[in-house]
Amino acid sequence: MSLAVRRVTPEPVPPQAQEHRVRMRDGVLLATDVYGADPGIPAPTVLARVPYDKNSRYVFFDRIAERFTARGYVVVVQDVRGKFRSQGRTLGWTGEVDDGYDTIEWITRQPWSDGIVGMFGDSYYGFTQWSAVASQHPALRAIVPRVTCTNNGPGIASYDPGSGPQPPWLEGTTYQAQVWTDHDSFEFDVDLTRRPVLAAYEEAFTAIGKRSAGFDLIVGGIPLAPYNGPHPYDARPVPVLHCVGWFDNLGTAHMRDVTELARRPGWAAVQYLIADTIDHENYFLEDAPVPPDADHLHDDTALERMLDSYTGPAVEFFDIFLKGVAGPESLPRVRWRLGHVGWRTASAWPPPEATRTELYLAEASAAAGPVPGGTLARRPADGTESVRWRYDPDDLVPSAAADTFAQLRDHADERHTLDRDDVLVFTGPAPDRPLDLAGPVHAVLHVESTTPTYDVFVRLLDLAPDGTARLIVRGCAQADSPGEVRIALGHTGYRLRPGHRLALMIASSDFPNHLPNSGSAQSPWLTTAPKAGLQTLRTGSSHPSRLCLTVLPASGEEPGK
Repeated sequence: MSLAVRRVTPEPVPPQAQEHRVRMRDGVLLATDVYGADPGIPAPTVLARVPYDKNSRYVFFDRIAERFTARGYVVVVQDVRGKFRSQGRTLGWTGEVDDGYDTIEWITRQPWSDGIVGMFGDSYYGFTQWSAVASQHPALRAIVPRVTCTNNGPGIASYDPGSGPQPPWLEGTTYQAQVWTDHDSFEFDVDLTRRPVLAAYEEAFTAIGKRSAGFDLIVGGIPLAPYNGPHPYDARPVPVLHCVGWFDNLGTAHMRDVTELARRPGWAAVQYLIADTIDHENYFLEDAPVPPDADHLHDDTALERMLDSYTGPAVEFFDIFLKGVAGPESLPRVRWRLGHVGWRTASAWPPPEATRTELYLAEASAAAGPVPGGTLARRPADGTESVRWRYDPDDLVPSAAADTFAQLRDHADERHTLDRDDVLVFTGPAPDRPLDLAGPVHAVLHVESTTPTYDVFVRLLDLAPDGTARLIVRGCAQADSPGEVRIALGHTGYRLRPGHRLALMIASSDFPNHLPNSGSAQSPWLTTAPKAGLQTLRTGSSHPSRLCLTVLPASGEEPGK
């Protein structure tokens, strides 16, 4: 039986929008909706350039436009090149610099434009904002990139240069196959247990009758240069409001942008941060697990509630930097939500009062057993401790969520995963006072393997008194030699409540989020018989494997034993 594939075509243009065909410098026409234009009253414009059908409920721009036009903005929403109603080749992360410039230029020549443009949006349409920054059009005055990053590209989930190579991200690969194969999008289920894994995607392309160029770049290991001008870091700074999600699967990469731009005086002067307890699809920790009547992707009332917090900070930001209704000093530099507590402000991120602390992996021999496993201690044990764990490609460690874009929708209990015999777990004590995490988290592990290539996946979890274990942050790295592996777990603002414990989990697979390692020199996409392996973790004073946290001092003086 052939694979069932559903083609997703454009939704109708809403009656309140006027669609235009905007010509790019090479003659390609891009479908562009305009909301709230009045030639008699020129106004600033909020622009979004999206690949997900500008008229779909998924991006809900008809409802977003209502909120911006009510505040006196014109809203322009465009299908990017090669997607839905726009012409051009379907290959993401190409052409966005020039297309961004040409679209802004078109806006400034319209009678309803006052010549000032801001940009807004999530994920890929956060990346199109950074592409427009790289184009350096003088009319672009402010951007609000949400749950995104500058160094995005096919198959990239998170990026931290200190972590080195990463295991291939299967969710990103499936995204390429479904979104970036044709002008339309496609819905199909990929049987990722097939070997070789490549065959499962080939079946989909056969059913569609076309291949995804971005998919082939991922499988071929071919990098794609997204900017044909300066990298945004090196472009003319514009005011930027980063909207970060502590549970976003692009969060590590987004926070790299925040910390890198903070080191550059021009950008640091105009950079602002809002960090919330959300995932990529804008589900909140406070609602997780999300009941049906709070699921904004399906419930219209829930969507209306979500849109207020979604658009509110952007409207406030644009009022200042596009309209000048107040001075920039009226905005806090950093607004962040401490999970399980609420909103706070700071002059910088991490908050200046936060400090770094290290918890060392100890009692390693117990780590391969069930919870509580080994311990997270204030000091490393004398000498060397070691413990082994296995990698079995026929019995893979399950991912924290089948869909990490919607990590918090289910916010799964991972206690059974902690008790598997192919993972290591180290736990801290159950303190009688809160421990507030506020900043970057990373792990430094000393690892070797019986195979020439191996993966290391790390999750930091909140182990509750009732035994449930839920994700705080996670990260991964791929290695091809023994030694120290540094794994960035991203940033967080999270309260470990009294009686709860930190649990650090270490594994060698994370399926179906990531492609299983071949355990050999063979491509993991092509292997039909991946090799099992045995990993060894060394710790103690001679090999100080450790968890590095950033904590608020009032609650972070004694987080370990």
